Amino acid sequence: MAGRRDGLAALAGIAAGAVTVGVGALVALVAGPTSDPLVAVGSAFVDATPGWLKDVAVSTFGTADKVVLGIGEAVVLLALAALAGVLAARRWAWGATLVVVLGAVAGLAAMGRPEAGILAPAPAIAGAIAGLLVLRELIRRLPAAEPRDEGVQRRTFLQAALAAGALGVVAVVVGRAIGAGARGAQAARTALRIPRATTTAAPVPAGVQVGVDGVGPWQTPAAEFYRIDTALVVPQVDPSTWSLRVHGMVEQEITLTWDELLAGDLVEAWVTLACVSNPVGGYLIGNQLWLGLPIADLLARARPTGDADMVLSRSVDGFTASTPLEALTDGRDALLAIAMDGEPLPLEHGFPVRMVVPGLYGYVSATKWVTDLEVTRFADATSYWTDRGWSPEGPVKTQSRIEVPRHGSSVPAGSVVVAGTAWAQHRGVTGVQVRVDEGSWNDATLADDGGIDTWRQWSWTWDAEPGSYLLYVRASDPQGPQTGAVADVVPDGATGYDSVRVTVT
Repeated sequence: MAGRRDGLAALAGIAAGAVTVGVGALVALVAGPTSDPLVAVGSAFVDATPGWLKDVAVSTFGTADKVVLGIGEAVVLLALAALAGVLAARRWAWGATLVVVLGAVAGLAAMGRPEAGILAPAPAIAGAIAGLLVLRELIRRLPAAEPRDEGVQRRTFLQAALAAGALGVVAVVVGRAIGAGARGAQAARTALRIPRATTTAAPVPAGVQVGVDGVGPWQTPAAEFYRIDTALVVPQVDPSTWSLRVHGMVEQEITLTWDELLAGDLVEAWVTLACVSNPVGGYLIGNQLWLGLPIADLLARARPTGDADMVLSRSVDGFTASTPLEALTDGRDALLAIAMDGEPLPLEHGFPVRMVVPGLYGYVSATKWVTDLEVTRFADATSYWTDRGWSPEGPVKTQSRIEVPRHGSSVPAGSVVVAGTAWAQHRGVTGVQVRVDEGSWNDATLADDGGIDTWRQWSWTWDAEPGSYLLYVRASDPQGPQTGAVADVVPDGATGYDSVRVTVT
């Protein structure tokens, strides 16, 4: 009977936990989306995650890392809620204390968010109170230890617990749905008409696509563009209220409004962006047509002082990136981007404004939902990822990957096409070579060049004989071939040759 009672008490705790989360989600409609207890605790966990663990998560789960985090958070919450129920059934003070502690943790996490307002802890407090009331009532309804009327009591308890749990789940769904619908960013994005570019991108050569089945598109569709950031809830920024402050080591502080940005001399540019967590041969990289205001023009108005060497960009959610000042002023297409592929930025990719800087990994350059540029020095300021052990400067390393044939595949003997993509942003890919096992390097045929800041496709025809082989690829830039030395993504990007094992039959 004791074991059965503990099981029912655990169910009571889970039902009360659902109510806690549901009430928190509803109150967050007023207090703000990042004050939602689940979001606040998850965001605090992301911020506290050491660099090596973040690398493991991204390399293992890729762009699904946030989904995995959400599932993990839900499992932990279920376990703690069940424990609270069991403790409350044995001694009310024990269970109640655990609920209060969890509520306090969520409240403190919400208060610690960069965009936290005075109501930030309200969802956690309201959720904890509601959870305590429901838990208390369900514990009172637990079947008595005596077997008399136990069946009736158990049915009554189960009905109450399931009803409470269902209401909690419904509250979560409704709260999240109303929250998403009530935000004006998507409506503003839909209504936005992108201005014409003052400077259009050069025409793309017809032969940038290598024309081999299995090789990805030269232009990455916006819907498939990789997303790696620290935001568990996509920031909802109304462009009509957006502004960008340029300050710090400048002669003239500037505040740029949305209307001023749209009225500026906008530039189109093809730029390939890459995540520093992209492993050798990985797919955390994409190529797109961007439209935006040159950051150099804005900095020229602000006039940085002579000893400044870094711009610390800041997102509305508190994320920061350290970008070398030189990379923003040396003539490359470093943009405050408002569009990709002729459409306003998707919300998850930084709407209304993000940074795009050719030649640098995203963690030091591609700040989404950007609202602040502080001109400073590397010696005086650090950023989100440099505080976690990553290099303060992140130039993209020359890399290449084999996309055809796939690793572990079988191909018929004879002429076999090996093909893929190489990149050396802001230097340009000058050559690609393929090697079979430990043989000599063979020159591949390059597809047309879409620009110095974009990746480049390639192919090579192999006269393959039956057997098992390991194929390697390396790319070259104007300074020579990429290194074959194997290095991890930490602290400034992976190196080594991509390779695939194939069987020729």
